[in-house]
Amino acid sequence: MTPPGARLAGTRLVVVRHGEATCNAEDYIGGHGSCRGLTQRGRAQVAALGRRLRRTGELQKPAAVWTSVLPRARQTGAAVAEALGVEVAGARCDLCERHPGEADGLTWAAYEARYARTSLPSGAGDDLPLAPGGESWSGFVERAAGALEDLAVAHAGRLVVAVAHGGVVDASLIAFLGLPVRADGIRFHAEHTSLTEWRHTGACWQLVRYSDAAHLAGADELQVPHPAWLTGDAEPGSVSPLPDAAPPGGGAQQA
Repeated sequence: MTPPGARLAGTRLVVVRHGEATCNAEDYIGGHGSCRGLTQRGRAQVAALGRRLRRTGELQKPAAVWTSVLPRARQTGAAVAEALGVEVAGARCDLCERHPGEADGLTWAAYEARYARTSLPSGAGDDLPLAPGGESWSGFVERAAGALEDLAVAHAGRLVVAVAHGGVVDASLIAFLGLPVRADGIRFHAEHTSLTEWRHTGACWQLVRYSDAAHLAGADELQVPHPAWLTGDAEPGSVSPLPDAAPPGGGAQQA
């Protein structure tokens, strides 16, 4: 009997995280209404990625380059497409970071104070929206992973590039590796402009590389320091896979 995924055999799916964004640098929730695009350092990171792609040819002849609709991803995606010699196929909201609802634009400190809770998934909390009008963690993972699967089906057997967010990278790991939506002690942190690549065997997704940001190596001005809880300088407690890094007891920063 032919495996259900047989038509996807040989499909390469590469998820690129955008460069450092203003919302990352200023520690606020950058949703549809408040994302102000990339910082100067983020633009430099994107330029470094473009130089790498031109030099190595590792993503030559993609079937398509897609982005989320958020400015930080669209800016990154435009540069990636240019480096690959193609046009951006389009922008999809289902590739966006977790929708924040009325928390859009709040600093993470203000978010915690206003809602008296964090964004960290915690059992039943996985089904709570980030804020009224926003998206739950479990709903986000289902939506983002579904968008990646849709792109793979649409470009079966070829290379497709999705320029998106740290949370979308996380969703791919959770869905494609069969991890629980909430798993205490599991922490992800894809680097800005990193490449996470999947290849379909015809039976399942195979992780080829995760958070490959070799183009940033050795350039201090391009690095973005890890948050204290991730480096071990602060006690994170029980942390689950999140849409980008989150301070202990605080909200997950939008990627």
